[in-house]
Amino acid sequence: MPKPDYTVLEFPPPPEGRPYVIINMVMSVDGKIVVDGTEQGLGSKVDQRLMRELRVHADVVLNGANTLRISGSSSRLGDPLLEQVRAARGREGLPVAATITASGDLPLDRVFFTASDFDAVVYVARGAPAAKVAAIRATGRQVVILPKRNDLAAMLRHMRHDLGAALLLCEGGPTVNAGLFAIGAVDELFITIGPRIVAGRDTLTPVEGERPFTRRTMKQLELVSAVPNEETGELYCRYRVRR
Repeated sequence: MPKPDYTVLEFPPPPEGRPYVIINMVMSVDGKIVVDGTEQGLGSKVDQRLMRELRVHADVVLNGANTLRISGSSSRLGDPLLEQVRAARGREGLPVAATITASGDLPLDRVFFTASDFDAVVYVARGAPAAKVAAIRATGRQVVILPKRNDLAAMLRHMRHDLGAALLLCEGGPTVNAGLFAIGAVDELFITIGPRIVAGRDTLTPVEGERPFTRRTMKQLELVSAVPNEETGELYCRYRVRR
């Protein structure tokens, strides 16, 4: 079995006040998520396919601002067959693309802002420069100003109540992942482990917060599945956060 089929996955209904949240990342065997400053080169085409299969289930696909700056961001599925699977599940159109930024400093010429085949929303921290916010609004994308405190919780409430999102797929970056874990808002974690060693003391890992969790606060996960791919050397893992 070269890969699991993520199109057939089932997910629980969303909890009160927020979407059901899943994170998807690719990392090296030594737990690094970038090489030469980007995630490109860590995962195979099979891993990229699995990422898009997860998008089939999503109402919103979230990427952090740095991911948008470096690699670009969209919610496209990249395959008409996947779009048909999505439609057969009663989900018309593409997921909403989303990003979150503290500075408002975003590359407004990227597909995230220029594409017409998917909707997008930008979550901006209160206090970002007014000129930056105005420039984002001028692209036609929806802008939501977040409070200084509990910004991620406010973002999730907006996704659930205003966008009607039942499932959020977060594709990084590591700071966003850490923030979602810190407020107890992550339900599942999908990790592709690629057969590579990157090294580097300061090289990013899937979860990067200002402070580490402790023995008391660290998050406990349950392994749902682990599927090896002998052709690529990858291991595709699905974890559920223990409540």
